Amino acid sequence: MVGRCKVDLILANEVSMESMNIGQAATASGMSAKMIRHYEEIGLVRAPRRTASNYRTYSASEVHVLRFVKRARTLGFSMADIKDLLALWQNKGRPSASVKKIAGRHIAELKRKIAETESLVAALEHLTRHCRGDERPECPILDDLAR
Repeated sequence: MVGRCKVDLILANEVSMESMNIGQAATASGMSAKMIRHYEEIGLVRAPRRTASNYRTYSASEVHVLRFVKRARTLGFSMADIKDLLALWQNKGRPSASVKKIAGRHIAELKRKIAETESLVAALEHLTRHCRGDERPECPILDDLAR
């Protein structure tokens, strides 16, 4: 909760701040400066303005974009989906059906991964139940891995 208060304080000060450096933008967005630079390099977010001494400066709206990306990553969206979602978010005339389609695809993928993980858990539980776990060398877990 303390970290959230710090972010709120920085965001409250954004109104009076003309721009933020990358460290301030990182704190305000909840991501590292390294990730911000990476997202700029791959073209996910636009490169910010630079000072005469070539330091990045971020506006409140650019930090808002970074927070959008951070939340989308937290929800597990792919970079390609985030790029599409950003474009849709920034297009005020977008059809919400396009956004829902992306989210629906992501939900289906998450459910597929959950089912796959549950299947792996069941297989390992089965093998573990059949392993005696004693001093004998026989082990169905290793036998299965060796197949």
